[in-house]
Amino acid sequence: MKYMIKLFTDTDTDITKQEADYYGYKLISMPYLIDEKEIFPYEDFEEFDYKSFYDLLRNGVLPKTCAISPAKYIEYFEPEFKAGNDILYVHFSKAMSGTFNAMELAYEELKEKYPERKLYTIDTYGITILSNIIVKEIGDMCLNGKSLEEILKWANDEVKHFATYFFADNLKFFKLSGRVSNVTAAMGNFIGVKPIIFMDENGMMTNIGKERGRNKALKKLVEYVEELIVDPYSHRIIIGHSDAIELAEKLGEMLIEKYGQNLKIEYVVVNPTAGSHCGPDTIGVAFYAKHK
Repeated sequence: MKYMIKLFTDTDTDITKQEADYYGYKLISMPYLIDEKEIFPYEDFEEFDYKSFYDLLRNGVLPKTCAISPAKYIEYFEPEFKAGNDILYVHFSKAMSGTFNAMELAYEELKEKYPERKLYTIDTYGITILSNIIVKEIGDMCLNGKSLEEILKWANDEVKHFATYFFADNLKFFKLSGRVSNVTAAMGNFIGVKPIIFMDENGMMTNIGKERGRNKALKKLVEYVEELIVDPYSHRIIIGHSDAIELAEKLGEMLIEKYGQNLKIEYVVVNPTAGSHCGPDTIGVAFYAKHK
């Protein structure tokens, strides 16, 4: 890139440490708590042991999540500003967390000390796999030498065209987190209904339908892809799961049946912070679409 720009993203985008290193991103770790112990992904561990984590949830452990402080953001940002670098931070949906208020407070404080430095942000209007696909697209652009201006223009034009649809197998975790209404969560668990959820244009999760059982829910995800996908071979497709690789691969096979072997499908594990809200056995797909 032409400018001294340091890329940042956060762990809620499902980017692994290895992928962050490949693209040149620094990772901001979004914490979760188990038994009141705060855990920072890729700071407190090198690799996410997702099977152990989701087994804990299956066995009754209920993690909590929390926003990071302005001081923590300063720890991330100040070394770059001090080195004379500006920052481009590609982050999960601002509408979903108060942590970005802390980010703005940190930036205001840092501007007093480093008035010439800039923090540029790109809101992915999503979380997990929706953010993941956008973070990787921007990473590809950086590796291909695109300028900051080109990337910001691309984001302004294109972020709205990435869509995600998913369902949770057990809505207890959404119920406890307040992400799905209590009535919907209770009904879903009681009669085996799988609400279909998508990220709307404001970056919030919205329930848009329901299917009975996993197979019908998977078929519904495929229907949404068929309805909305644009040029399926020009962009990667991300299939995400929270320790449900067999279901994820089944969804991938269903898409390959529709579009052939040339699809660029990547399988991604939902990060522990977001996984604390969705629980195990959640399945979703993110892709380039006509609209969200």
